[in-house]
Amino acid sequence: MIKKFVFNNPFKTYATVLDIESCTDTLPYFEYSKRKFTYKMSDTTCVYGLGEAVRGINKRGWIYEGYCSDDPSHTEDKRSLYGAHNFLIIDDKQNDGNLFGVFFDYPARITFDIGYSNPSILEVSIEKDDIAVYIIEGNTKREIVRNFRKLIGMSYVAPKWAFGYMQSRWSYFTKDDVIRIADDYEESDIPLDAIFLDIDYMERFKDFTIHDERFPDFEQFVDYMKRRGIRLVPIIDAAVKVEDDYDVYEEGRKNGYFCKDKDGNDYVVGVWPGRAVFPDFLNKDAGKWFSDKYKILTDMGIEGFWNDMNEPAIFYSDKGLDKAFSQIEKYREISLDANTFFDCRDVFPRLSNSQDDYNSFYHNVDGKQIKHNDVHNLYGYFMTKTAQEGFMRNNPDKRTLLFSRASYIGAHRYGGIWTGDNHSWWSHILLCLKQMPSLNMCGFVYSGCDLGGFNGNCTRDLLLRYLSLGIFTPLMRNHSACGTKDQECFAYSDVKDFKNIIDFRYRLIPYIYSEYMKAVLNDDMYIRPLSFDYENDEMAKNIEDQVMVGQSIMIAPVYTQNADGRYVYIPENMTQVRLNADSTITQTKIEKGHHYVNVPLNEIVFFIKENHCIPLCDSAKNVDSIDYSTIKLIGDADTYELYTDDGITTQYSLDNIKTISK
Repeated sequence: MIKKFVFNNPFKTYATVLDIESCTDTLPYFEYSKRKFTYKMSDTTCVYGLGEAVRGINKRGWIYEGYCSDDPSHTEDKRSLYGAHNFLIIDDKQNDGNLFGVFFDYPARITFDIGYSNPSILEVSIEKDDIAVYIIEGNTKREIVRNFRKLIGMSYVAPKWAFGYMQSRWSYFTKDDVIRIADDYEESDIPLDAIFLDIDYMERFKDFTIHDERFPDFEQFVDYMKRRGIRLVPIIDAAVKVEDDYDVYEEGRKNGYFCKDKDGNDYVVGVWPGRAVFPDFLNKDAGKWFSDKYKILTDMGIEGFWNDMNEPAIFYSDKGLDKAFSQIEKYREISLDANTFFDCRDVFPRLSNSQDDYNSFYHNVDGKQIKHNDVHNLYGYFMTKTAQEGFMRNNPDKRTLLFSRASYIGAHRYGGIWTGDNHSWWSHILLCLKQMPSLNMCGFVYSGCDLGGFNGNCTRDLLLRYLSLGIFTPLMRNHSACGTKDQECFAYSDVKDFKNIIDFRYRLIPYIYSEYMKAVLNDDMYIRPLSFDYENDEMAKNIEDQVMVGQSIMIAPVYTQNADGRYVYIPENMTQVRLNADSTITQTKIEKGHHYVNVPLNEIVFFIKENHCIPLCDSAKNVDSIDYSTIKLIGDADTYELYTDDGITTQYSLDNIKTISK
């Protein structure tokens, strides 16, 4: 079912957990020559995977890169985002052809030309010959995913409270701001489980510090918020500020825990705190040292974190800044024409995330100096890996919320991800919908996007439609950028409409948590393309704006402005479920075929498969307050396999499933 092929001397990424001997046979399906793997596609070939990427669920017709990139503009012409997820499923089965998965375990830049240069050719290009390639076979796409997930290990399990609604912004600057947010949600009677703290909670953007004036008595404040039923979730950035007497910097410098230049000096870059250095997470000692620093905050009662800027993002380097100022001085002396003006304009933007910088610093891996760009895609992964290992070392029986911006396959065992700095664009609702199944294929089950959009000004109708998708994703966080309009639900008119939708999220928690845990424990997908459930349905294969959620639900979100509904393809007879504006539920049988479904802004519509049902409970102020005794089953089946556990410890297993009846 799984075969491994090794070329030269690949770097050990720890992406896989199964010990598989490499084959001496020729790599099947692909021709390999001059660092290119080539596969001939038929006219009907579909290509799935690549996790976090732009464009469609079927990846055919574009060129992608596995290269973790800090890029806040997620437009269709981009080739890479924050993660590198080099797994594909190639479905040629329609014409009695091939059906297989392939994982290219390669931590540097890798390019996937999937019918872009030549419509019938899939070409995978690498920069060096050191790579491990895994071929994963199965009778169905879903079976291939399960086999792949066994290869890479069980997905991360978040604490149960992290499935509630969470509010974030860059930034809530003070303790009083946070309390105001909590008060306004409480006054609006909208459930809330967490408020996030962005970079301004720190003292001058220094990791593992608290701004004493903005957040005095932080430990008591954390406890106060938790007694109100709300967790605080602080950000941790990858870069450490260069500052004398800052203990984290002083310890890291003394012990050689930061990435170096070729001469062995700490490589200095500019990020949020100004001049900074990168902890060398690939150095086991450095990773352990940094991960133990999280204990400063967990000892204060913090139970969750989000790791950011860990591609790693670089605003500038000392070397690059000197070069830029020198170039600008030259331009001061000349008359800028059509050629020189644009180059002059781009001098400083070119400083950020430059290849020159990524090729100029090094990691210490078991005493060997490794150039960063040769292992670039592992940096955010190893930040997440070492952090979660630290949590388990210091609190071995307790789950800690952790999700990251940058990632590589393997990071899925240690945390979730969010899809980064999206926009308040209607098209980004659809982008999120398409990213979720691709991330699930690669093991990232705890995932979601910034609801409402991070960049830009979100309108009332757009946020309602974003939330209508977000109630089905495991990570449900509203997050927005500094300088944008307020994006909290209570900031808009007719707050009751937002309450209705978020209340329904909490009514769905028994289903969402059950299906999430069953997907994790069975190495399955929580969110899937229709074609993974309806393998022989040609129409399902071509639909990319509807997905399956858990074993029983199909969703078809509205993602266009001013629409009062949308056309939906029903692949089998189903039950249409409508959450009405008054919070009542209406169930209607709907036959297989195409239907126009009316979906007002303040309602939710989804579909339950035939002979299935789902549990709904009463809403609650937070996840900890949910009363499971209020569960009722809706749909046309009489029983449901409910998963329950304490939601806190790591004692999770399929033994926690019990059958409940109508």
